[in-house]
Amino acid sequence: MAQVVTSSSTIRLGLDIGGTFTDVALEIGERRFTTKTLTTPSAPEQGVLAALHSVMQAASIEPHQVGLIVHGTTLATNAVIERKGAKTALLTTEGFRDVIEIRHENRFEQYDVNIDLPPPLVPRRLRLPVRERVDAQGGVLIPLDEATLNRAIDTLAEQQIEAVAIGFLHSFTNPDHECRTGEAVAQRLPGISVTLSSDVSPEMREYERFSTACANAYIQPLMGRYLAGLERELKRAGFVCPLLLMTSGGGITTVETAVRFPVRLIESGPAAGAIFAGCIARQHGLDQVLSFDMGGTTAKVCLIDKAQPQTARVLEVARIYRFLKGSGLPLRIPVIEMVEIGAGGGSIARLDALKRIAVGPDSAGSQPGPVCYDRGGSEPTVTDADLVLGRIDAQKFSGGKIALNAANAERTVAARIGAPLGLGTDHAALGISEMVDENMANVARVHAIESGKDLRMRTLIAFGGAAPLHAARVAEKLGIGRVLIPANAGVGSAVGLLRAPVAYEIVRGRLMRLSDFDPAAANRLLAEMRTEAEAVVRRGARDAELSEQRSSFMRYRGQGHEIAVELPVRDFTAADRSTLAELFEAAYRRLYSRAIPGVDIEILSWVLALRAPAEGRLAAEAAEVPSTPKPLARRPVFDPDSGEFIDTPIYWRPDLAPGARIAGPAVIAEDETSTVVSPDFEARIDRFGYIELKLRKA
Repeated sequence: MAQVVTSSSTIRLGLDIGGTFTDVALEIGERRFTTKTLTTPSAPEQGVLAALHSVMQAASIEPHQVGLIVHGTTLATNAVIERKGAKTALLTTEGFRDVIEIRHENRFEQYDVNIDLPPPLVPRRLRLPVRERVDAQGGVLIPLDEATLNRAIDTLAEQQIEAVAIGFLHSFTNPDHECRTGEAVAQRLPGISVTLSSDVSPEMREYERFSTACANAYIQPLMGRYLAGLERELKRAGFVCPLLLMTSGGGITTVETAVRFPVRLIESGPAAGAIFAGCIARQHGLDQVLSFDMGGTTAKVCLIDKAQPQTARVLEVARIYRFLKGSGLPLRIPVIEMVEIGAGGGSIARLDALKRIAVGPDSAGSQPGPVCYDRGGSEPTVTDADLVLGRIDAQKFSGGKIALNAANAERTVAARIGAPLGLGTDHAALGISEMVDENMANVARVHAIESGKDLRMRTLIAFGGAAPLHAARVAEKLGIGRVLIPANAGVGSAVGLLRAPVAYEIVRGRLMRLSDFDPAAANRLLAEMRTEAEAVVRRGARDAELSEQRSSFMRYRGQGHEIAVELPVRDFTAADRSTLAELFEAAYRRLYSRAIPGVDIEILSWVLALRAPAEGRLAAEAAEVPSTPKPLARRPVFDPDSGEFIDTPIYWRPDLAPGARIAGPAVIAEDETSTVVSPDFEARIDRFGYIELKLRKA
């Protein structure tokens, strides 16, 4: 029994709600306790409280002793993908109600005559024009017309709208009309959630700005109710500590900010996984890493260089075409850049019209779950296939909390996949596994190519409940020779939540040409941004020393797109005109190998990020003592290369000390996942207790 802890100062909880499992990591100083329970989609807080009760019981602590809870969730993402948000309207400048449907007028699949475009979150009948107009410099061309505004508000009331987005042309230069409209809506209809595009995305390009505002409004009532309910249930359960939320950009923020800008939570859980992988990269001194997070519903890959996950300014959600940019809804928010596909343990396998095995993107989730869960599932899933292939112990799955029915899995895989193709049950299961592995490898290849990166010299860091089962095979397909499976890999995102800093990023669109550079205006703008960001960060980190990063998006005058340029953190002077030009040209050369002489340079947007120091470390080091451990048991595991079952040793991960070496084939089991060591790999337990898989040289 763990020693009872009386101080809450070092007790922290990471809570990650996924589509299939709810993961919890509890840290008390250097000690960590984890658990994994099935998500309860109809009432997520029920699964949360069950998971919290389980992990605190293991640690012998009471709710009032917890000092901090950090939460990540896919609830916002799922609401957009599944179109389960609020009934939302858009008030916009007269003549521009179709901006979110016209998009950029480009075809992401040029030769598809039956192309599907992502439908806007707000239908045309709820996109209401308001007579007003502001020019690109912020000057008022047409004053806000009260009559058309009042008619629009009347329509909002008649249609029983739950949320409204307000997006006027060029409001990022002058938000006065949006602010007045928002005040009018709030005064007449106080129960409606209001989002201003000048608040949520104050940058040029109206399509992305309006799309982001609509998405924020669409999920705001849902997330507001959920977070208020979660806080209420936590207090009822005895928790008195702060609750912070993970953002898509890799920082954590307050509930108040999350309720105001829920769109920043769209990639909340996956971002925590990338932070987790970045910490591991830093811990091991790895400059080039591919993060591979495979849970029950989705798989995520992220490129990490010098321990920093790749970031972006625009995120696409709900893509109609899996790998094609432009086929989703654009959100202009700070985000850790990753690719996410429907490839998890619960992903459903079927035969397409050509009798090819297809896996995902739909998932059995936690209700009903895979067939082997015995909860009413009837379609074969990746977990069912892994069970048939011998990779999973039916009695010890999820620490023995879920007993799996192997007979059901075999029967369903045989009936739905094997019989129509004339395959045996084991080869049908292998087909499911190979397809999902190839899907994940393919998305990693495409992402790397789009980013101009080579995967072959990278280390694959695998975590999530299903990733260690598939990591070796995915690495083989990608030509990667080294894989790391960290401790607590099955709840990696929950651990990552506890490594993230309290942080906030502010972006402001303000056009400034270097030929007319105004240092005083730039300093005023950045000072205002610093004040706004600090007000948010100080709510979660009152006395911490804060670090500031500045950047801008710049381009040559006349170009259609801009590049990110890092800026010095200090006040600017007139002499900095040449400094900024040099910084831009250096960044431009890195991307395009040349600069363009004699062309004026302009700044479009300014970015300021403020963060507190991250807490704690991942794992303590221990001396490696070379050893060859004895297996706990043996069972048949299917080998893809030989096409038959091989009698395979099974090891229990908690029994393996640093320095232990295991030659494949083998399975290393633990409560929350299992690592498959294929015959081509050798496993070693490193000084941090992580499993390192290395490809044997031919």
